[in-house]
Amino acid sequence: MLLLQKGEGGAWLVWPQHQNWGSMRLPLGTLLPSLWEGAPLHTLLLFAILLILAYYLQRRGQHPNSPPSPPRLPIVGNFFQMDFKTPQITLQKFVRKYGDVFCLHLGSFTFMLVSGLPLIKEVLVNQDHVFIDRPNVPTQSHVFQSFGLIMSNGHQWRQQRRFALMTLKNFGLGKKTLEDRIREEARYLIEAIREEKGQPFDPHLQINNAVSNIICSITFGHRFEYHNSQFQDLLKSLDEATVLQGTWECQVFDMFPRIMKFLPGSHQKLFREWKKLESFVEHVIKQHKEDLNPEETRDFIDAYLQELSKDTMHSSFNEKNLVCCTLDLFFAGTETTSTTLRWALLYMALYPEIQGKIQAEIDRVIGQSRQPTMADKEKMPYTNAAIHEVQRMGNIIPFNVPRMAAIDTTVAGYHVSKGTILITNLTALHKDPKEWTTPETFNPEHFLENGQFKKRESFLPFSIGKRVCLGEQLARAELFLFFTCLLQNFTFQAPPDTQLSLDFRMGITISPIPYQICALPRVI
Repeated sequence: MLLLQKGEGGAWLVWPQHQNWGSMRLPLGTLLPSLWEGAPLHTLLLFAILLILAYYLQRRGQHPNSPPSPPRLPIVGNFFQMDFKTPQITLQKFVRKYGDVFCLHLGSFTFMLVSGLPLIKEVLVNQDHVFIDRPNVPTQSHVFQSFGLIMSNGHQWRQQRRFALMTLKNFGLGKKTLEDRIREEARYLIEAIREEKGQPFDPHLQINNAVSNIICSITFGHRFEYHNSQFQDLLKSLDEATVLQGTWECQVFDMFPRIMKFLPGSHQKLFREWKKLESFVEHVIKQHKEDLNPEETRDFIDAYLQELSKDTMHSSFNEKNLVCCTLDLFFAGTETTSTTLRWALLYMALYPEIQGKIQAEIDRVIGQSRQPTMADKEKMPYTNAAIHEVQRMGNIIPFNVPRMAAIDTTVAGYHVSKGTILITNLTALHKDPKEWTTPETFNPEHFLENGQFKKRESFLPFSIGKRVCLGEQLARAELFLFFTCLLQNFTFQAPPDTQLSLDFRMGITISPIPYQICALPRVI
């Protein structure tokens, strides 16, 4: 609750009655009337004039042929029209009202939402030179500045991405060596789940650890045991950071960073969690420096340190970029695949008949005497289709990673100003009733035709264009091998007298709320 207190000179001050800012909501229904009643008339007139002036300047700076947008308030724009817990639902309402191209305004930012496959291809492929850059998002800039693989731009981004792709390939991407690492880790995961003895458990910890160990073996040179308390703390920090990014305080920080950096709230916790992760990476880099052997490149960090020693002119290689690139690989290589697998187990428990069909295919193609391999994938269309359907329904990155217009351009006949932030509506694409026969229902048949796997053009979980996910090949291998191993060994179902839910947490990704599940060992 907020208290109004008269200060010096008759001005009204707003003070928090308690310090639990992290759980604070925006009590406009009580705050605004109280301010209105208590403030002097000249203060209210000045405030009204400032609001009108701000609104006039906003409208004046807008191109007459800009995309349509909902009515907005001065300064804050459409902030109070957004539900940050379920933004994909709010935005689909705007799509129905304003069409496949419209704008939203949050503070000084203008967002353009683009829906439909033709327009998504137009902006991400045909105009990829215009929308190649990432925007300067204050919460991300606070952590990464302009470094790393995800949020960097220009020459720096091209250099870092090229080096990361080359290094990933050198350490097995697309080769049997990396497949063998995944299969080995799958054995550890199966044993960890077997220890639960069919009792209810939350699979988040084991799945996170298993998936993270693959990217850790590439970046850090080794895997971590499932009971390593330090590593579990890091994975918790990663999960916390992912969820905190979606809170309203972080959205307000993005709008007003100069003010919000002095105020408490979930954005401050977000920065603390990222700092823990950054400190861990810095410590690992320090260890690598101490025992670096130029004759033996063990992992990504070694390869990067050797690149640093070349001291090339106009190079973007520096220690800050090493830290940020490693963090990006650690985050992207852990969170997205882990979240998808957690959705997969949830859907299997909710759709036992589909789980049974997958297991029948596994038994027919692989049996129980050996582990799955990537060579099995072509012979397992139903399993492959189910994995794709998990990605479609899980919808973990509903609006893709944002882009920014580098120059003025035109989209669907509308003028788009330089600096406009592009949001591509993957939610609408993956739930389009024109593309999917049962868009709201889990149905692997969406990816099957005459019993064979069918690629769908309207399926873009890894995006398209020059900034397509660089870990797509790794993620696809992990999803197939981990998922198939899990269903080869266990049947997943809800605990007795428990109703599983498809409710989710909104953050950087959409993840299922924590759930308990039973993994019953299969007896063939």
